[in-house]
Amino acid sequence: MERVHATCVAFRASRGWRALLLRGPSGSGKSDLALRLIDGGARLVSDDQTEIRRARGRLLATAPRTIDGLIEVRGVGIVRLTRDQLVTRVPLAVLVDLVPARQIERLPKPEHESLLGVELPRLAVNPFEPSAAAKMRLAFRQFAVA
Repeated sequence: MERVHATCVAFRASRGWRALLLRGPSGSGKSDLALRLIDGGARLVSDDQTEIRRARGRLLATAPRTIDGLIEVRGVGIVRLTRDQLVTRVPLAVLVDLVPARQIERLPKPEHESLLGVELPRLAVNPFEPSAAAKMRLAFRQFAVA
């Protein structure tokens, strides 16, 4: 098991839930982007800290017990989400690094990264762009469902 500084959200796919791991330092927009994705139908796996386990050649994401079901909403506080906004033990499908716009290539080449020995697609996004949530839904359909 590895604990990573990341927020994890999941979308329903044809074979069940699959997750995006949103990585970035404190203040990079992980919770903000997750909140917008949840508002659009995604479910929270974990906010700010995610536990990753390898099982049968894939990675499963869960929330640490101490923060399960909680999300930090800047300006509001720590909020407990409802059961229908949460999911647990979800296979990871895509790694997403949250970066400033100037660090994002216009037409990036496909990238992958190994996490606990499992290769996953990786992309970079600026979480504060108005289209960031839409980009995450498109990336999910392109990479996680394929």
